Amino acid sequence: MSINPPFTDVEIKKQPEGFYKDNSLPIALISKSIMVALVLWALIFPANANGTLGSLNWKLLEGFNQFYIIIVGFFAFFLFVVAVMPSGKKIMGTPGEKPEFSNFSWFSMMFGAGLGVGLMVFATAEPLGLWGSNPLTVAGEVEGSTPEAVKSAYRYTFAHYGFHAWSIYVVTGLSLAYYAYTRDMPLTIRSALTPLLGGAVNGILGHVVDVLGVVATILGVSVTIGFGVSQFIDGVYAITGVEWIMNMGGEVPTPSKAGLIAGLLAIMSMSIISAVSGVGRGVKYLSNLNLVLSLILLFTFVFFGSFGFAMTTYGSAFVDYILNFVSLSFNAYGPQSAADFAAALPEAAKPLADELRAGATNAWGSFAGFKDGLEGAAAELDDATLTAAYAAGTDGRLFGWQAGWTTFYWAWWIAFSPFVGLFLARISKGRSVREFIVGCVFAPAMVCFAWMTILGGTAIDLELSGVAEGAISGASQTNQLFATLGVMLDSGLLSGLTIMCVVLIMTFLVTSADSGILVMNTIMSGGSQETGIKHRIIWGVILTLVIGTLILAAGDNNPMDALKNAMIIGALPFTMVMGLMCVALAKALYRDNLRDKHGVAEQPAE
Repeated sequence: MSINPPFTDVEIKKQPEGFYKDNSLPIALISKSIMVALVLWALIFPANANGTLGSLNWKLLEGFNQFYIIIVGFFAFFLFVVAVMPSGKKIMGTPGEKPEFSNFSWFSMMFGAGLGVGLMVFATAEPLGLWGSNPLTVAGEVEGSTPEAVKSAYRYTFAHYGFHAWSIYVVTGLSLAYYAYTRDMPLTIRSALTPLLGGAVNGILGHVVDVLGVVATILGVSVTIGFGVSQFIDGVYAITGVEWIMNMGGEVPTPSKAGLIAGLLAIMSMSIISAVSGVGRGVKYLSNLNLVLSLILLFTFVFFGSFGFAMTTYGSAFVDYILNFVSLSFNAYGPQSAADFAAALPEAAKPLADELRAGATNAWGSFAGFKDGLEGAAAELDDATLTAAYAAGTDGRLFGWQAGWTTFYWAWWIAFSPFVGLFLARISKGRSVREFIVGCVFAPAMVCFAWMTILGGTAIDLELSGVAEGAISGASQTNQLFATLGVMLDSGLLSGLTIMCVVLIMTFLVTSADSGILVMNTIMSGGSQETGIKHRIIWGVILTLVIGTLILAAGDNNPMDALKNAMIIGALPFTMVMGLMCVALAKALYRDNLRDKHGVAEQPAE
């Protein structure tokens, strides 16, 4: 049987001298041009940028919501199959090679880069938000913010931070690590598509793939830092009481634009310094500190929070998550057309379909709100007809909820995956394929589940028992962690923990940002793990400008709106690249297994 060696001759032309020495000029210039154009657009025409991004984002969600949901489900099942196959034993490196980092440092860096900021912001906000609104409450099966809604709240909390989410990272990370360490190929995005594209990766097609990775990375990191800086400012306000960093005009204090920009500049300055020091020093030490501080915070909730409620919730929620895993993977909704809505209405309501549709399909409104918003003839319909009309919009509400919540998360994880995937590959040399999948999917997901149930469960229990009296659920999203600590602890310990949380948020932000800077430079340099200091500084400045200008472009809206919209748009092309990565990796594993059996050397094909 004739089996050809794999194609491994990836050649990324680099500049021999000058400012871009040892970097790919097309990748650098195209990536920077796109980001600079976005910055200038948001800076010069902020209202136009915000409106256009919002409109385009919604159109893409209408067309691709189901695609996002189904492909992420496919990623999870694909990795399960790869892990249990014999090829899972293959070492990503030379035979007998030992891992570069200890298990503790490996997990610390994986945890800090992959989820640190997200866990701080959404530890309480995610369970609390889903407790009030999830597909079961939207469909009217369960009343939100009740004891009965806790189960469904954690079903979707676990979905958003569990095996599906980490599978997104690992699809990219495994593809990059496999080719880099078993075939000695450049640690860059295009290498993952060589089994499908062959020599074409050395041309414009390869440049496009790498540029898509850079664009997705910078937008995914931007959203993460945006949320984290907002929580950082909330914490600084809780400690200092300085009011200029907050917007005091709303129902609850929220970070002001001035506060967000000031916090952003402080965090990014530290991130650039850390990125200049490299992954072996700055990122490693900060990641270890992050994990230690995280454990202190976790055990504070264990001792002073609702640990019994949390552990009961953990067990029942995990079983429920596994039982519903397939439906969570592939149950996707499309937009409900006006015709479909009208057809589902009772006869008495059909003439008023246009007046009823907006309220009945609003995923964030209740039945009471739907009734209160009606006017004229629609408001005169009897309760039975209005109940049926609201039920007719269930599919529309489910689509709106899924597009606005789960699909946002999937796009965020996907946009983050070139960064985290490449970073995971960078720190995982010498580990087996199976160890990589289990270590980077199962282990961190189980920690996320514990984190969300211990911190978020305490917040829910304090609200259910009446102790919080709405102080937690009524706080802004990024302030709910501090609000929970305020209800749970006395003043002395509270001050110390609040300061520690602010430090933890800061180090998580610095870790995420400097890791992202290092990854963008790795791609730009054609996979080199040692990149020039000046380019790390430049990408740090570009990242700062992207976040800052999009925050300002949001105007009077939520400061995160423009960032979130840009991220979802930028994630879509890379989602398609990831689908091709899976196909390519399946082919590579199968063909390499045949080569091993027949003793074919893994060297460049002629």
